[in-house]
Amino acid sequence: MAHTSVEQQGTVTLMLDNLCIKKQETVCLTDSYNERIRPLLDSVDTLRGLGVMKEGINLPSIVVVGDQSSGKSSVLESLAGISLPRGQGICTRVPLIMRLHNSRLDEGMQIVVEYNGKKLSIADSQITETLNSVTEEIAGTGKSINDTPITLNVWKPNAPDLTMVDLPGITRVPVHGQPQDIYEQISRIIMQYIAPKESIILNVLSAAVDFPTCESIRMSQLVDEKGERTLAVVSKVDKAPEGVLEKVTDNSVNIGLGYVCVRNRVGNETISEARQMECELFTRDPDLSKIDKNMVGIPVLAKKLMQIQAMSISKCLPDILKKIDATLSKRQSELNTLPRNFSTSAEAMIEFMRLMDSIKGMLHKLLVQGDIELFPDETEMHCIACLYKMFESYSHDLSSAFNNTPDDFLVEEVKLLEEARGVSLPNFLPHSVLVILLQSRIESISERSRDLAIMACHYIDKVVCRVIDIQTQCFPSLHSASRRAFQALIDRKRDECIRLVQDTLDMQKTIFFTLNPSFSESRQNWEEWKKTFLDAIKRNHNTVKLEGIGEINLKNVPKDSIQLDAAFDMKMSVMAYWSVVKMRLVDDIPLHLRFTFHKMVQDDIVNLVVKEVLGSAEPAKIGDILEESPKTATKRRDLLKRIAMLRESKYTLSKIIDKLEEA
Repeated sequence: MAHTSVEQQGTVTLMLDNLCIKKQETVCLTDSYNERIRPLLDSVDTLRGLGVMKEGINLPSIVVVGDQSSGKSSVLESLAGISLPRGQGICTRVPLIMRLHNSRLDEGMQIVVEYNGKKLSIADSQITETLNSVTEEIAGTGKSINDTPITLNVWKPNAPDLTMVDLPGITRVPVHGQPQDIYEQISRIIMQYIAPKESIILNVLSAAVDFPTCESIRMSQLVDEKGERTLAVVSKVDKAPEGVLEKVTDNSVNIGLGYVCVRNRVGNETISEARQMECELFTRDPDLSKIDKNMVGIPVLAKKLMQIQAMSISKCLPDILKKIDATLSKRQSELNTLPRNFSTSAEAMIEFMRLMDSIKGMLHKLLVQGDIELFPDETEMHCIACLYKMFESYSHDLSSAFNNTPDDFLVEEVKLLEEARGVSLPNFLPHSVLVILLQSRIESISERSRDLAIMACHYIDKVVCRVIDIQTQCFPSLHSASRRAFQALIDRKRDECIRLVQDTLDMQKTIFFTLNPSFSESRQNWEEWKKTFLDAIKRNHNTVKLEGIGEINLKNVPKDSIQLDAAFDMKMSVMAYWSVVKMRLVDDIPLHLRFTFHKMVQDDIVNLVVKEVLGSAEPAKIGDILEESPKTATKRRDLLKRIAMLRESKYTLSKIIDKLEEA
């Protein structure tokens, strides 16, 4: 038995020696990877620091997710070789971006914490205290979380060149003073980071739990159903070694990038002690020793992460450059649409006249040409179509104003003829009766005609104001002067249109005249209609249907009146002449209105605005009128900053892509 024990010890020692050799090889390999991917990481970190992600351009990232107390922070500190905050509950309350840099041995360790534009250089022993205090500054002293990130830069000899984002651990039930919606807050932050296809998901799973039940697995599967960009780290394997082999080989949760099993640092162990204990665990434990050695240990995890990261960055860089180019063009176009600053009064005057031409040109397209391309999705700005609807409604109102009602046919005509009997010769229709009947009809539609003019002017008011707003929105002084000038103009035009309509109506009420052939042609049907009508009266019919008039109720017709024959002729005359008047009104009034608007666009608007502006400012001070608004000035500064950032990002990325192509 003693001999066997010595033999076993020798075997174990040999295996540990082999592991140490492999560990040294891994370090050398890590150094090799560091040399190759450091420039890639630097370029991505530079882009992140410049703020390119604020433009909606996602960058390759390793995002660390896991359920609460799954061991995420322990895995990260093992990779970095430093101590991070640990404990019960949520240790990570804000996103922690950890940038690991491999430095030379003679440079030692350097640590810099960045947040909200601040930078703090700290010692290794201050990491936990600093991260806790900065987290409290960002997220408060309670248990709430915040999406403002902290960046931890670590330069250390033999450190793997990695950039990772550690996110708050997932918890469903709020405890220890946590907000009631803690799960929703954490989910929102996690999905924000893992949803982009450029993100590599590092899912930390405790060996003691059933993987399919982990909330972190469910979330990662929402954005990476096939697991093509998910790598799983099984932590705390020393706490529950049994069944780990089956879990990582069965792969029931679709982890496409594979599994790596690790042992977390325990208690006050140093990093080197923890790694030594990890080597012994995967060599001596009867269950864990059966796991493929390419799936165990922090060195293996570091190597895999660097490989995956390098491949992801290399694959994404060309697309990122295209997105930067497209965004740069978009921002440049936005800047070009802003009015430029003017150094002289002459430049300001040129811009002022250009704006006046633009206002006139846009209004001409809208109100004269009926252009709909300027506002394809805004039907209320399709001016000719909108005016046509108003005119069409007016025409319909005039047509339906005097439809024959079944109960009063010829009642009014008989009454007026009897009252006017003796004023004119027999068999002649009294002109006074004709005037009364026609004037009453025209008077009844006068208000509707004036309303049409008011409604059309109100619509033109809205259209012109919209155009002025668009063209002068960057210049508050010019905008207010233009609006004042136009308001005075539209008030005058509204009064002018109402007078024009009233003159047209008065003309129709005063002068009864037409050479329209339709009036004479309609007389040819009167005698036949009258014969049918009178025949129905004699036969005591209750109704009669006349072509062109419709069905007439004969019950209330004054059948015994000697004026019945003349009343029918009067009725037909009025109907025929009213058709002529109606045709004139439905054409003339809209035509006059459109012509008024046409003249207003061609001559009045720009002249009035120019007079209003130049009348209140000396030419030398025209620049004051064109002083841009604070909103425009702020937008200009913002666009210039964005464009400078995008140009620098493009330059940085182009250089690294060129080097990759040369290699």
